[in-house]
Amino acid sequence: MFLDHFGLVEQPFGVTPDPRFLCLGPKHREALASLEYGTETERGFLALIGQPGMGKTTLLYQYLELQRHSARSAYVFQTDGTSRDLLRHILADLGVDFEGKDIVELRESLNGVLLETMSAGRKFILVIDEAQNLSERALESIRLLSNFETPWKKLMHIVIAGQPQLGRLLSRPSLLQLRQRVSAIIRLEPFTPDETREYMEHRLWVAGYQGPKLFTVGAQLAVAERSGGIPRNINSICFHAMSLAFARGLHRIDSKTVQESLGDLEFESPAPASMARQLSVPLPRSLTTLRLDSRENVGPPGEPAGSSSVARGRGRSWRWLPLTASAAALIVFAFVSAQFALAGRRIPAIEAFLSTQDESSAAESAVAASETEEALDPANSQNDFSSARVPEARLRTDPQASAIQTTATREKPEERP
Repeated sequence: MFLDHFGLVEQPFGVTPDPRFLCLGPKHREALASLEYGTETERGFLALIGQPGMGKTTLLYQYLELQRHSARSAYVFQTDGTSRDLLRHILADLGVDFEGKDIVELRESLNGVLLETMSAGRKFILVIDEAQNLSERALESIRLLSNFETPWKKLMHIVIAGQPQLGRLLSRPSLLQLRQRVSAIIRLEPFTPDETREYMEHRLWVAGYQGPKLFTVGAQLAVAERSGGIPRNINSICFHAMSLAFARGLHRIDSKTVQESLGDLEFESPAPASMARQLSVPLPRSLTTLRLDSRENVGPPGEPAGSSSVARGRGRSWRWLPLTASAAALIVFAFVSAQFALAGRRIPAIEAFLSTQDESSAAESAVAASETEEALDPANSQNDFSSARVPEARLRTDPQASAIQTTATREKPEERP
């Protein structure tokens, strides 16, 4: 343990809801004052709502401690049972025997305790923690408990505390009667950075620390940022940071030590730096679209999660569209050709194309034949081999004419003087 290393009397960042370590910041002080005021004015029904780890249980213990001399109380945190189980937990906390009793007898036993408490001039406070786990039937039973009253005063003051799910549960139309009886909903908000610093210093002071500032300003800011201002997270981060400093023989904790200690609180290993750099490079829009379409739990815009199969189906349809259109065009062409063939006719467009090709071929053949006859006629030569030559451009483009001209030149008889 690092208690002797830092000169501490006890653990400053424990996990138990000890009221001695309660740091009443502005929000917690206001919540506690609202609970006390609601009890003194006999409002009957109060609700305390906050995120997990916000110190609701510690605040409730402090509230009951302040009411200890003027009220009798029952604290229930097992909220995963039936209405009968809830009544049995209440009587068990009060020390009343409940064995072998049905639900009617349990209510009569509770009513007897309430009348006895009123006769003693004291109030009765019922605190139900973790109330977000209660079923609607159990919540309705709690509403019926608020009916324990006399014509002039309430016999029971009820405080239900829970996470934000409790607020959504009370807003259901089926629990309208219960919601109307809740006179005040008290909410706990996370600490600010300044409140986080005061919280850390307060717990160190209660634990007996008397040395110089243990956490540097940078370390306090790092704790405030990474904890989100939630007391339970602050306790965990500070405990691991002090443990790491003790292992290294440090007597002061800086931001670097806090950042390194956070590795003990991460449930997933961070991605390597090279992978992070690769992920930071923006992808082309087409690749990004394909990547989004391939995700299993993300559907196209405007559709709920889990509709990725619809998105993939649409993507395949668009990819197959060109091939489908080409196949349809070939089928139509084959059908039209078959109809014209059965009628003994050709398709007009194809007929015109074939006629044009025949005329071009006939014209080229006629030109080639006339050029060959002129090249082989000795009367037109006039003993001038140059006049019988086919133009140079024609020889380059017409290999047949070039071959005929060469043959005629070789067969021409040599003139004698």
